[in-house]
Amino acid sequence: MYQHNGEEIFVIDAHVHLWDATTENIDHDGGEEFIQCFYDYHTTFTPEEREWSMEEYRKYGPDRMVEDLFGNAAADMAIFQPTYLSDFYVEGFNTTEQNAELATEYPERFVLNGSFDPRDGDEGLEYLEDLHETYDIPGVKLYTAEWRGESKGWRLDDEEAFEFLEKCSELGIENIHAHKGPTIRPLNRDAFDVADVDDAASSFPELNFIVEHVGLPRLDDFCWIAAQENNVYGGLAVAAPFAQNRPGKFSEIMSELLWWLGEDRILFGSDYALWNPDWLVEEVLEAELTQEHRMEYGVEWDLETKKKVMGENAAELYDVDIEEKRRQFQDDEISLEFDLGDHYASEEPAAADD
Repeated sequence: MYQHNGEEIFVIDAHVHLWDATTENIDHDGGEEFIQCFYDYHTTFTPEEREWSMEEYRKYGPDRMVEDLFGNAAADMAIFQPTYLSDFYVEGFNTTEQNAELATEYPERFVLNGSFDPRDGDEGLEYLEDLHETYDIPGVKLYTAEWRGESKGWRLDDEEAFEFLEKCSELGIENIHAHKGPTIRPLNRDAFDVADVDDAASSFPELNFIVEHVGLPRLDDFCWIAAQENNVYGGLAVAAPFAQNRPGKFSEIMSELLWWLGEDRILFGSDYALWNPDWLVEEVLEAELTQEHRMEYGVEWDLETKKKVMGENAAELYDVDIEEKRRQFQDDEISLEFDLGDHYASEEPAAADD
């Protein structure tokens, strides 16, 4: 558990990937443009001394991922959010099956989500059922701007998409994570528009819609939708690293989210390996709202709010018992490997290594 000013905070990184963007796996010019755009985001919002080389960024492997996430106790658990991009990458960018290898090795530390694409029709519905049967996935990650042949995207409020959401409801797959907001070359910005979340959330109140990247740059649109739909949540991936080199913007984003959504519907995510929680968690926890924003919005980024955003809200959505996890992590394989037992055993755990 992360120690912040003497207080313990259980961190669930709700948005991580294990990708392969090596040249051997690229099957379309879009694949190279995509990873180059990711790398631009990485270098723009990463401290210079913590930047990766492009070579290691293309494929970092499971061992490095485990050490980056858990080695210094920056995160306690992580949630895989797959991104298939099957038209761009020979074996996919990071699929459920690929992520499952690591999630199966450390089931106590990882949550494995699946995905669907309504353009796959009946085969896609069967695939979703197979994912549920094989991995018991509790959620899906959706990429509405993914290219498929001549198609450059789909909408969450399409009739075909509703068939898949009905299937999710039937199977008990409750958490629907949708990338909404930042465009990535060569994908289309409008295909990531947050507007289609509104009807889907209204039509399926039994599902939770986690809007990844909080709709940026359409933060206003997202907030107005989330204010109306109690089953809409905000995922901080992409928003979180603003804490590092755009603290005023981070303060503005968090103030808007806390004012519109409240502290119970915001989830931390690093978007690893876009950014690394081994430094990002500290940046977010040390960030402060400006006095101007505190006065205008009447919100606080205080300890109790941080605990909810950094882990408790995700734990609620994914039925994670934090106290049980704390006991389990005293001597699990990862704690033994990285000598983390004290982080979970004592009332005043050792400080996370920097």
